Amino acid sequence: MSYLLAAKHNNYASHHHHHQHRHNHVLAAPNERLHQAFLALQAWKHVIYSDPSNFTGNWVGPSVCSYNGIYCAPSLDDPKIRVVAGIDLNHADIAGFLPDELGLLTDLAIIHINSNRFCGIIPLTIANLTLLYELDLSNNRFVGPFPTVVLSLPALNYLDLRFNNFEGPVPPELYKKKLDAIFLNSNRLTSLIPSAFGGSSASVLVFANNNYGGCLPPSIVNLAETLEELILINTNLSGCLPQEVGFLYKLKVLDVSFNKIVGPLPYSIAGLAHLEQLNLGNNMLSGIVPEGVCMLPDLANFTFSYNFFCEEEGTCQNLTSEGVTFDDRRNCLPEKPNQRSKKECNAARASS
Repeated sequence: MSYLLAAKHNNYASHHHHHQHRHNHVLAAPNERLHQAFLALQAWKHVIYSDPSNFTGNWVGPSVCSYNGIYCAPSLDDPKIRVVAGIDLNHADIAGFLPDELGLLTDLAIIHINSNRFCGIIPLTIANLTLLYELDLSNNRFVGPFPTVVLSLPALNYLDLRFNNFEGPVPPELYKKKLDAIFLNSNRLTSLIPSAFGGSSASVLVFANNNYGGCLPPSIVNLAETLEELILINTNLSGCLPQEVGFLYKLKVLDVSFNKIVGPLPYSIAGLAHLEQLNLGNNMLSGIVPEGVCMLPDLANFTFSYNFFCEEEGTCQNLTSEGVTFDDRRNCLPEKPNQRSKKECNAARASS
């Protein structure tokens, strides 16, 4: 891998650059990469302005492998060298921001900093983290546009940006990356799901509580080989559910509740043999609830309340007796309790 050769070359150059310091006892880190990590972590500590549980209190001196939340491991390109491979500051309640010097931590495979109060924007220097496999920045106060720098990380497999204040469009390139899990929920993102959905290998997509708008495109079928969870709650989706949703044969969770989806429920969903949770609640769906959907072998929770369905086929009429958690309130189902008024149902019928 050429970047590892480049890293070795840079380390060799840096070694000579810092040789004099070593003799002056300014530096006592066991190797050059741990010295770079020391510089990065000290720069980070310098921009932390609240640490109520003193989590970073022991971030002192060159022995970075003993710092709270810092994990060292043998280097991938030279097992005799120890490097900083992971950072886990989850739930530390730290306030501050991410300094450019984080880009010095070129051996990092994992960054987990969820449930803190980090703010500002994501530094472009994290493009240097070519081994980064998991990036979890969730539940913080990050701002700015979608951090496109994450698209340049060649090894990235898991991306979690949920519960921040990222805004604006999501670059379509995101859906072409070989990521296993993408969590973007609860931001201020506004992009349509691209019509040419493909190339992704995600098993989990969670986009809830954003302002995506538009339709779920038929090209979602391109994720059939991998997708197990698709969660689009409250994303301002409109239009119809495409038949292709029913071809996502590995799907276990489908939640499109609290949107503006219209039209019928695709009968193809009856083919999702692994589906455990199906939530269609709070939309404008109408027509028939097909018996095939209600007979799915693994279905444990089926919610389609607050729609305009007018008929439940066969088994659907008494699903609760099958042990399925089932919610059909506020539809237009004759003979069922807690339905919409005739006036509402007639108005919906007239407008469809």
